[in-house]
Amino acid sequence: MTDDIDKIMDVMDAAFDPQWGEAWNRRQLTDSLAMPHTHYQLIGADGRIPTESSPAAGFTLTKAAPGEEELLLVAVRPEFRGTGLGKKLLQIFTDKARERKADTVFLEMRANNPAETLYRSVGFEPVGRRENYYLMADGNRIDAITFRLTL
Repeated sequence: MTDDIDKIMDVMDAAFDPQWGEAWNRRQLTDSLAMPHTHYQLIGADGRIPTESSPAAGFTLTKAAPGEEELLLVAVRPEFRGTGLGKKLLQIFTDKARERKADTVFLEMRANNPAETLYRSVGFEPVGRRENYYLMADGNRIDAITFRLTL
């Protein structure tokens, strides 16, 4: 799993703009993966699970609870955005959530995240808002929006 953590961190470092403060550090990632019912999925540039020696182009990190799952993180390296990998990762996420008997999935994002278009395109709908939830690197705050998809 250490190789997979390295791959996730590599994608995270490339995909998340530091100004938003969304990237997790290695400790946060490993602590999360040590908890029961937390899952990850890697994807290669070809849309398949990367081999041990090939790099990852994207990943998801999810947490399951009875009847539901939450998408904690999703990322695609910038050079692979717009190729359908994000949509494929979301499809894998929802398929696996169904396998784990979830009937609803959730995600939370900052209010100005351009990924909202992707989330809405696969059926996620906004269901809540947390004002001033995210602290940005410059000290300003931005709202969080919670989205839900019924499976």
